[in-house]
Order: sequence, then C-alpha cells, then structure tokens
Amino acid sequence: MGNLKKILGRNLFIKLKNIYLGLLAVPFGNNLNKLARIYKTDKWGKHNYTIHYSTHFRKYKFKRVVLFEIGAGGYHYPDIGGNSLRMWKRYFPFGRIYSLDIYDKSQFDESRIKIFKGSQTDEVLLDNIFSSIGEPDIIIDDGSHINDHVIRTFEILFHKLKTGGIYVIEDAGTSYWPDYGGDSEDLSNPSTIMNYFKKLTDCLNHQELLRSDYIPTYFDKNICSIQFYHNLIFVFKGLNNERSGVDLDNPESIMVDQIYL
Repeated sequence: MGNLKKILGRNLFIKLKNIYLGLLAVPFGNNLNKLARIYKTDKWGKHNYTIHYSTHFRKYKFKRVVLFEIGAGGYHYPDIGGNSLRMWKRYFPFGRIYSLDIYDKSQFDESRIKIFKGSQTDEVLLDNIFSSIGEPDIIIDDGSHINDHVIRTFEILFHKLKTGGIYVIEDAGTSYWPDYGGDSEDLSNPSTIMNYFKKLTDCLNHQELLRSDYIPTYFDKNICSIQFYHNLIFVFKGLNNERSGVDLDNPESIMVDQIYL
C-alpha cells in the first residue's frame, strides 16, 4: 500500500481510495454501522454511536441536510482524516457535510464535503463559517474533547443550530478524566461536560419555577429534549413553550394529583 501511494502520489492515491470505498458502500447506504466499518470511523466498533445516530438521524436521511462536525480525524497526520465525513456523505445522499479541524485537512475536501481549519472555540471564525454555510440541521462535537472547549463551543454554536435540529457531543467520558479538565472525584463539579449538560435539564421545566422574577434564558426557550447515552449526549432544539399544568400564582392550585381508592 505504501509503495502504491509513492507511485501514484498522495492526492491521487487518496482520491482513488475514496472512489473504491464509495463503491463498496453503495449497497449499504441505509446502514450506518456498516458504513462506519467501510470508512473506518470509530463511531462503530470502538464506540456504539452509530446505533443512536441511526435512531435520531433517520428523519433527515433524504433531506438536503446541512451537517457540521467538529474534528475531521487523523490528528496532525496529513494522510489521515475525513473518514466519518465520507460516511455522512454516503448516508445523506442530498446532504452537505462541513467540518472544522485544528489541523489543515483541506486535502480531504471533495464534492459535498468541505473542511475548515481553526479552533473550535474561535468565535469569530465560527461566525464567519456559519455566515457562509447557513444554519446547520446537525452539529456534532468530535473535536478536542477538552471539557472547557466542549462547553464553550456549545454556548457559541447552539444559537446557530436550526430550530428542529440536533446538537451532539461525542466522547463525553472525558468529563471524568483530569487530563481533559474532567473530574472522577467530585461528581458534582460544575465545570465538567456531564454536569454542565445535566444542569441544562432544568431548562426543560423552567415553566414550573416558583419565581416571579425569573427570566427564561435562550436555552430555557430552545432546548426541548436532552438524551444521554454512554459517552454520548443529544440536545434537541425546538420551542420549549409548554406552560405549566397548574396556576403557579395560586398556591392552592399547586398540588400533586392523588388517587383515591
């Protein structure tokens, strides 16, 4: 394989390899597990992410979806990357796939795939990117996995996600790893990924707060569901305007339903 790459040159080798993998993937366009194996992305095998992606992304399958994934893969190695992006391209036949990586991975650009270079916490860069690509339907954070980065990126990008869209955080297990800013000792540490997103579950019930002075946040108004899996978090964006079932201004009306036998 190495000799063939030298003979053909890196760019031509990558192009021919992608064509070959694309042909292998043709019969499996609906099977994310199989596509992940063909394109050698760790979203299946090392992890079990594609099972959950299949459940939540099915509704976008034949739509002109815009997907933005942070992290193109391959770290600093110039010949490695773009695996999951090509999987998404095959799974969403009418989709546009965008990515951001701290390293230059533009050699993996192809039809319907474009990779930007830069930091996932660079707000100016992110503003410029989303000004050009529009509101995405799906955002996936598979970037640095550093707790501070994941939280800051969410705070920047959730506002840019289309209403009805899905924001995904992969590898949330770093929430417990000190080298990534996590904490395995204090499981209530508010600076970790898991505790940050667990706190956001209160947004779902902000209408129940007994505080007349409370002003709903953007997240209160726009997070309609949060789903946690092993190492994986899905945040669903939608209008969260369902009112309380009781009159919170009337204390006598605040009572739990009772069953009389």
